[in-house]
Amino acid sequence: MLSFRVASRVWVSLLLGAAAAVPTTPLSAAPPSGFKAGVFEPARPAPEFALRGSDGSELTLARYRGKVVLMSFGFTHCAAVCPITLATLAQARGALGPAADALQVVFVTVDPERDPAPRLKAYLAAFDASFVGATGAPDALAAMRKSYGVMAAKVPMADGYAMDHTSSVFLIDREGKLRAMMPYGREAKDFVHDVKLLLAK
Repeated sequence: MLSFRVASRVWVSLLLGAAAAVPTTPLSAAPPSGFKAGVFEPARPAPEFALRGSDGSELTLARYRGKVVLMSFGFTHCAAVCPITLATLAQARGALGPAADALQVVFVTVDPERDPAPRLKAYLAAFDASFVGATGAPDALAAMRKSYGVMAAKVPMADGYAMDHTSSVFLIDREGKLRAMMPYGREAKDFVHDVKLLLAK
């Protein structure tokens, strides 16, 4: 699976509307389907998983059947990529108005050592209280990443470590099918456009 790797060590401005200092590349050209994101043709069932949710309950994909799911991977100590992605998704959700209730953002940690459920909950609440985080045993998270073609690797640093990880956002439709993948750096309006397409189906 194609993915756009971005080192989370890169420092960029977190001000809304500021340009990211990381180069971004679309996954594919705008497809005939009208999506802004790169699409999976044909659409395929998104791999199921069972992890620990930041809300204290078991988190599965089936739990959100009937909603559009935007799923990203990251970690709470991320310096730039993850906060920008989550801020963009929060903007997109806010722009959907009443339709926002039909959207669920899921943030899967790639750093279970430092991301217990309570920390994920507090971190995500700073962006949008509806966002749900997922954590679990390292082997369970590794298996889940493999099923989605997601990479994650520790990057040693002077004061500990950061994580290099896939930064694209997966778009999953109401039926639990993997429909598209949005590369890092795209604007909130692109997510709004594609979510509306999925909600209309």
